[in-house]
Amino acid sequence: MFDAALRRLIDPPLNRLGRWLARGGITANQITLAGFAVGLLALPALAYQLYWLALLFILLNRLFDGLDGAVARAIGPSDLGGYLDIVCDFIFYAAIAFGFALAEPGNAVAAAFLVFSFIGTGSSFLAYAIIAAKRGITTERQGRKSLYYLGGLTEGGETIAVFVLFCLFPSAFIWLAVLFGALCWITTATRMVMAWRDFGKGRAQN
Repeated sequence: MFDAALRRLIDPPLNRLGRWLARGGITANQITLAGFAVGLLALPALAYQLYWLALLFILLNRLFDGLDGAVARAIGPSDLGGYLDIVCDFIFYAAIAFGFALAEPGNAVAAAFLVFSFIGTGSSFLAYAIIAAKRGITTERQGRKSLYYLGGLTEGGETIAVFVLFCLFPSAFIWLAVLFGALCWITTATRMVMAWRDFGKGRAQN
């Protein structure tokens, strides 16, 4: 929901750094994979209840996630880059929920509900992007991307905000996870309505 507004603030400095990295021969895919590796370090940190350390890894992962896009804008996006970015993001999101389940067995049901909710937002996002590409529909709402970027109530900015809250207030994980999961299902529902509106007429249905 807030991603478009946030991008107007963070893109200019990230783009400058991205151009500098690109001139040094650093590729967007290298940054994506490095950020993914750093982000996964949050999993053992969470399992051992080292919440401040986990928060550091989460924030570093998001910094890398912004930088890979900046480098891609400097040298041009690629299909492989778009693929890696999405796959790594969704695995990272699920890993954070899993980490809180490992930290405290009482968190397991809420963590499972959160992953269940991420399946809804992820599948509705990717399915829309596939059909949009098939129909030649494009958008630059989130900047120039290698696939259609459909917004919603819970986007990347909101997800990271709730991850930060998880780490700052781990005892409130269950309530925060259930609330955010419910918001994710609102996002999924609105995306399904948009898909019905945008794809329900015109070409033959499969």
